[in-house]
Amino acid sequence: MAKKRETSSNVPSAELQQRIAATTPHNMPLYLAAVWQCDSTDQADQLLAGELSGYVYQRDKHPNADLFAEACMDFHQADHAAITSSGMAAISLAVLSQLQAGDHVLVSNQLYGRTTLLFTSELTRLGIQHTLIDPCDLTAVRDAAREQTKMVIVETIANPLLRVVDIGALAEIAHQVGAVLLVDNTFATPAICKPLALGADLVMESVSKFMNGHGDVMLGMLAGNKEHWSRVEMVNAAWGFASSPLECWLACRGVSTLTLRMRQASATALAVAELLNARDDIESVEYPGLPHHPDFELASKQFQSGFGHMVTFELAGGREAADQLIASQEIPFCPSLGDVGTTLSHPVSTSHRGLSAEQRLALGITDGTIRLSVGVEPTEDVLESLKKALPSVS
Repeated sequence: MAKKRETSSNVPSAELQQRIAATTPHNMPLYLAAVWQCDSTDQADQLLAGELSGYVYQRDKHPNADLFAEACMDFHQADHAAITSSGMAAISLAVLSQLQAGDHVLVSNQLYGRTTLLFTSELTRLGIQHTLIDPCDLTAVRDAAREQTKMVIVETIANPLLRVVDIGALAEIAHQVGAVLLVDNTFATPAICKPLALGADLVMESVSKFMNGHGDVMLGMLAGNKEHWSRVEMVNAAWGFASSPLECWLACRGVSTLTLRMRQASATALAVAELLNARDDIESVEYPGLPHHPDFELASKQFQSGFGHMVTFELAGGREAADQLIASQEIPFCPSLGDVGTTLSHPVSTSHRGLSAEQRLALGITDGTIRLSVGVEPTEDVLESLKKALPSVS
């Protein structure tokens, strides 16, 4: 009869630990552990003090998050990266690690709706003030900056009208008043743009979107260099923004194909934009890769390997036309973006529903605005689906 083990069956024996350590798996294993075993009180003290390398508690750090952080650091050419439970958690991590009561923030008026809500409503309860700015009007940004300004928040490619910001120029303005520039790079991903290399201080990604690219992960990422990192890891643990090992494991799989996926999606997105631009039933098309786009020259200089996978267009028939396009079901209506398959979204009823009609109109968002997230299917398949869907719009 085999000798009964006196320890938990979840803890490998010394013999099994030696067997595991003898060879290296080609892929990182999934570490579904909430806590790690310590050998002594001295070791636990050193681990928790950061004096010894290792793991104690998943909320603080875990191997799968560290591996994904390394991939993000490589992509963004960053000294550090922190993985969070969502994109909004990554933005919150940036705010809570860099700002305090009495500080002032310049907030782009072209942000994802929940980001706008965080900066213009929630942070005011913490004594952090804000001014909305048009990030494409550098003079207005400069005029809005003040002594108390400690952060400028923008998106590389704005949601949903795809305006492109001059990251280098915005970084210069921010640094003149002692502020940090935080860039939401979700629409571009590091396959298209590396904001830190252009002068930004912090960059975040909603990993749930195209960076992972498979529609099965909820994660965020914040990256930056050492001069802005002293509080980040403590805040990430203290505020409970921790990531899941499974999500990080999946994201490592997703990011390994990011460059290939973005290359295909960007090529298809350009073909989609050109098709839409030639149609009479389309009021306007927004895509940074079209020569008529107001930021075409800036995007050509600032981006690598294409202009991104997002295309926004306005149907001439307004909400009725949008409903008819969605009802065709040729392209799935999904209020998010960045999946392997092409999807569409309707900003008025989803991402920007919290804004008033006047606010949306000021941003150029109408009832007929459709945002396409182009996937990695063959280009001809996406074009065919779009051609089939559009005749249903009267």
